[in-house]
Order: sequence, then C-alpha cells, then structure tokens
Amino acid sequence: MSALTEAEKGSLGVVVNSFAEMESAYAEYYYKVDNMRTWFVGPVALADYGEKASRGTSADAKAMANKKRCLRWLEKQRDRSVVYSCFGSWCHFSAAQLRELALGLEAAGHPFLWVVRDDGEEWMPEGFEERLGEKGLVVRGWAPQVAVLGHDAVGGFLTHCGWNSVLEGVSSGLPMATWPLSTEQFINEKLVVEVLGTAVRAWEGFRSTEEGEKEVVKAGDVAAAVEKVMGGGEEAEKRRVIARELGEKAKAAVMVGGSSYQGLSRLIGEIRDWPQKINGCDAASG
Repeated sequence: MSALTEAEKGSLGVVVNSFAEMESAYAEYYYKVDNMRTWFVGPVALADYGEKASRGTSADAKAMANKKRCLRWLEKQRDRSVVYSCFGSWCHFSAAQLRELALGLEAAGHPFLWVVRDDGEEWMPEGFEERLGEKGLVVRGWAPQVAVLGHDAVGGFLTHCGWNSVLEGVSSGLPMATWPLSTEQFINEKLVVEVLGTAVRAWEGFRSTEEGEKEVVKAGDVAAAVEKVMGGGEEAEKRRVIARELGEKAKAAVMVGGSSYQGLSRLIGEIRDWPQKINGCDAASG
C-alpha cells in the first residue's frame, strides 16, 4: 500500500477548492468508491477582500505596471467584447506555435488581451503589435488574471485548463476555449466541455503532453475557436447563458449560507470536535 493511500485512510476526508453545484456528483461517487468524504470550500478566488487586482504584484514593479496597463486598456473596450488568452506560468510554446497563435487572435477580429511568457520576441509576426493598435494588448510576464476575468469588458477565455484558471473562468461567468497542455488539464477540459457545457475545444486534432508529438495549431483553428466563444449563433449564446448561470452559482456558494460557506463551517466543526471523538473512542475501547 502506498504512503498516499495510507495517509488517505487515516484522514477525515478531502478539502476541495470547488463548489457543490459544479461537482457534487463526483463527490458522491468518490465517497461510494473510496469511502472518502469531501468538503467544498471554493472557489477560493472569490475571497478577494478588496485585493483582487493586486494579487501577485507584491513589490514587483513590472507586475504592478502590467496590472495598470491591463486595466487601463480594458476600460477602453466595450462590455463582453474582449477575449482573454493566457496559458499559465509553466507552459512553453514553440516559436512556430506562438506565431500561429498571434495570427489567429488577430484574424478572429475580436479585441484580445494575451499574456505570454517573457521569452523574447523572435516569434512575433512582423509588424504584429503595430497593426493591432488598440485592438489588442500583448502582456509579457504576469497579469492580474482574476481582475481581468472579472472585468465587464471580457467576454471569453482561451485557457490551458489549469484548475485555478478553470475555476476563475467559471466564477467570472465566462465561456471558454480549451487548450490543455499537460497533467490533469485534459480532465478539466472534459468537465467544462462535455459535462458543464461552458466551453469548446480550441481544436480537435491529436493531443499529447510530449513536446516532440505536439501539433502546431494553425491560425485558422485559433480564429475559429475564438469565434465559437465570442461570436453569435444559438450554440454560442446557449454556452454564454450556462456560463453566466454557473458563475452566479459560484458566487452564491461562498456567500453566507451558501454551499461552500456551509462546507467550510462543517469542516471547522469536524476539526474542532475530532480530538473529543478520538478520545471518546479510546475511552470506550478501554
């Protein structure tokens, strides 16, 4: 038996950064299969205490400048007109893929805010940023993702499906285009695309976590994915409605009396009472 299994057998259960309205069926199945209880306490990103736009900046002058630049640019855009594109701090795209992504975002024709790693500019199509003007913003390094996703100007999210990003997108009531790159991101994609119905896959080609096997997703596929999220039509509108409704449920979950509020209260109670239960069991067995 592994050390992980042993640790789980001796634990009260699992604390989950999610909310019951999104994943209760999986919690019930988890209990039936592994006899493990769960406490939903999220989305924790909604506990902002007025500091939502400042997270991650600390004393970093560049991060602070990026925050101001992002929010200033968003203020100039129409409500729900912007697609936000970010693939996390760990992802790595080839120069060829970055070029295709740049051209795809441009071709889609919607304003976009794109966060890229600060890896130089040899990949950038010639004259790319000059052509964009105020129609697009490329941010290198860190960006205030929670604040960006919660801004009225943002209408869609192109994401790698890291769990934090998925929860932040869901909490903001946004439809998503999914582009998983590694580990559990492919499972997270299935949740939002196939179960919740709030997202579409960025493309349907061969997917792999191995660098040498990854396809270069073409600009046309990127543009088509953005259009599915940001464009018109019955399917796109249905997706937006579901996303908005789920976002409202996420916010309600962390309010007083909400499902996650209650989950956290139960967890605190369990921890508080646990020593007494253990001692009571020991006394009874003695």
